[in-house]
Amino acid sequence: MSQARTEADRRRALRAWTFYDWANSSFATSVQAAAAGPFFASLAAAAGIGPGQATAYWGYASSAALAVVSLSGPLLGAASDSSGRRKRFLGVFAALGVLATAAIAAVGPGQWMALAGLYVLASLGFGGANVFYESFLPHLCRPGEIDRVSSRGFALGYAGGGLLLAMHALWLADPSRFAMPSLDAAVRLVFVSAAAWWALFSIPFFLRVPEPTWSGRPSGGSTTVEAFRRLGRTLRSIRRYRELARFLLAFWVYGDGVGTVQKMAAVYGAELGFELPEMVAALLISQIAGVPFTLLFGRLASRFGAKNMLQAGLGIYVLIALGGFLMSTITHFYLLALLVGMVQGGVQSLSRSLFASMTPRAKSAEFFGFYSASQRFAGIFGPLAFGLSGQLFGSGRAGIASLVAFFVLGAWLLRQVDEKKGAQQAAREDRETNPVASDSGDAPGQGGSGRRAEQRG
Repeated sequence: MSQARTEADRRRALRAWTFYDWANSSFATSVQAAAAGPFFASLAAAAGIGPGQATAYWGYASSAALAVVSLSGPLLGAASDSSGRRKRFLGVFAALGVLATAAIAAVGPGQWMALAGLYVLASLGFGGANVFYESFLPHLCRPGEIDRVSSRGFALGYAGGGLLLAMHALWLADPSRFAMPSLDAAVRLVFVSAAAWWALFSIPFFLRVPEPTWSGRPSGGSTTVEAFRRLGRTLRSIRRYRELARFLLAFWVYGDGVGTVQKMAAVYGAELGFELPEMVAALLISQIAGVPFTLLFGRLASRFGAKNMLQAGLGIYVLIALGGFLMSTITHFYLLALLVGMVQGGVQSLSRSLFASMTPRAKSAEFFGFYSASQRFAGIFGPLAFGLSGQLFGSGRAGIASLVAFFVLGAWLLRQVDEKKGAQQAAREDRETNPVASDSGDAPGQGGSGRRAEQRG
């Protein structure tokens, strides 16, 4: 096979990889960020539960979903690395997420506990699939590509999620215009259509993206047993990846704030009395702004460094948290949504690419399991703060104010990370475990895929 042909296949695989962000963004935007929280609040109200209490319960449900994903992430990554079947694992968890999301539409009035259970399952599918999806990144990219490719994926996610959300906004604003009998029917159709979008647009990934060459060996036992063994070895040797561990700690802190803003904004808006169509419009503003600004963050990272751009984004998040505490009108909500759109995709995409640059490729799924666990585990405490504040103070404002500390401390911890040293550590690890691949011209820890990906193309 010619070099030109293999390079063309690699680029097709990259496009298909980024397109999965377009697919699963339907859950992140229309379900997680927009419809699930207010729908939960309406079901809770039908069961006689007040707004502050509903905010608390939704915070607990969100925390439970994140806890399940965070605890399972490292084991899932280790299992896929030990078996070499990342695409199969991704498919199973994506299917779980799609089916659970669609099932939310069938929840009856007042059945808020059923919705919470399905939301936990859908979140497990979404988060579990992302463990394997993100682990492909260091295998597909060449040196110097990783920031741009990661940013491109998030930008596509904003575009895809925004396009679907725009359609949902029209449904919710005037259900009768689309032959829907009520707002409740329109909300339920949001969940069905989000699930269908996720399933349909995942197909290119499974058709175009090759399974990375597996460097492991048969263990002679079950995949689960081998997964625990690999996980134990990683935990025992984590001190070898000091800069990666430092980054995970920083990400754990500031990621709590980022995730909380995303997941709790809608239910907080519902508590303040904003209508669902208004909140969907605000989220749409965020999505539209996210496309160009996420790409801009990727370009600026090439010039100023990913870590510096991350710190700039966290500075803006401090302003967002302060503005959220003072917010009282829907105009304020729209302005804050614009600011979130300017920084959210950039912070998330550069976090992913910075982590990938310090990740040994032989353990990419396992390490991205830890990354996913950090991301989800970090998000546990923010929703809990909302839940506790809702019960103790009757409002989520105290939870919003607490996010300032997460962003400031996270930025300070991020400043302590030496990303270049971390990439060198990953390169040494790959040379020790697979010297043949290292000699082929790859740049382990910088996203290089080299011949291994090309041969599979």
